[in-house]
Amino acid sequence: MLKKWILTPLAITLCLLAFTSAHAQKLIPAPPELAAKAWILMDADTGYIITESNADLQLPPASLAKMMTTYIVANEIDAGRIKRDDMVLISDNAWEKGGAKTDGSTMFLSPRTRVSVDDLMRGVIIQSGNDASIALAEHVSGDENAFADSMNKQAELLGMTGTEYFNATGLPYEGMVSTARDLSILARAIIQDHPDHYSIYSEKYFKYNNINQPNRNRLLWRDSSVDGLKTGHTNAAGYCLVASAKRKDMRLISVVMGATSDAARATESQKLFSYGFRHFETKTIYRAGDVIKENAKVWYGKDEFINLSISDNIALTLPRGAQKNLSANILVNEQIKAPISAGQELGRLQVSLDGEILVDKPIVSATAVEESGFISRFVDWIVLLITRLMS
Repeated sequence: MLKKWILTPLAITLCLLAFTSAHAQKLIPAPPELAAKAWILMDADTGYIITESNADLQLPPASLAKMMTTYIVANEIDAGRIKRDDMVLISDNAWEKGGAKTDGSTMFLSPRTRVSVDDLMRGVIIQSGNDASIALAEHVSGDENAFADSMNKQAELLGMTGTEYFNATGLPYEGMVSTARDLSILARAIIQDHPDHYSIYSEKYFKYNNINQPNRNRLLWRDSSVDGLKTGHTNAAGYCLVASAKRKDMRLISVVMGATSDAARATESQKLFSYGFRHFETKTIYRAGDVIKENAKVWYGKDEFINLSISDNIALTLPRGAQKNLSANILVNEQIKAPISAGQELGRLQVSLDGEILVDKPIVSATAVEESGFISRFVDWIVLLITRLMS
């Protein structure tokens, strides 16, 4: 059984260190309606969805598919299976499907030359080069079809349930689809799993083969808080943009799919960022190791009491001013019995807003407690027996 301690809104204000109640809760206006087929706005730290529309509608991803290409390559680099300075042979196939003679975006690679993985990553991220994408796919998996299989397996691991890849470029292919929700999940993984590689997404230009090409993400010039990620366009997909911006301690990810123009996808993305940053905030309400309950009673142990804590940081994304309505319930095991290992779950912490549970996390022992000697355990047993008989 669990014992329950309820922290009132006043108490939670004292306990949740980052929050203040100086301002009354603001009325949050309706989110903007965009000139696009689908969109989503996510907090990158908490995964909280601030607003969405048609977020699970399957649409052609265009060059947004290259985000998965670079994510897999970054995985391979971090795992030590390939290196940034590996020299990749540019195949005739990569040149024919994605090179200068095609109508698509290209890094202007020359066939049968060798180019470093690092340059090819910039060619994909900044220049959106189809030739660079195919070259990396062949380098990692042998051929593009095998690489597409890896893309789908990685999508499944990330929980991208509405995505199906057939190539490394995003060039039109029947059945190749993704969703705004899936692309926000992928963007979050890129940012969190590969921060060193993510920095490339903020670079505005990349020069290769004496051709200096700009990053197609207009927001890098319009908004200094934007530092990524990727554009995409085909006739079927329309104009798409996955972007991320960080202001103070809050990072947001926006996905806009099926806008009507290059300018429109940037403008619509800005609307999402303006709405999210203006009306919401993300705060760390508990930090790993924070003591949630002091001096919880321990039976049969060498120590009579133990402190209970939280293992991980807990952050929430909330409407600005909503913190005054937070409340927390601490549910602790009714009888905590030794032996106890450090980090052992001994209860739950629930944080709610207006009756809705937002957090349900384990409360753990801050330290280990060894079992006491026979006489001490026998005394505790008698006390517990009497307590049960009298209850």
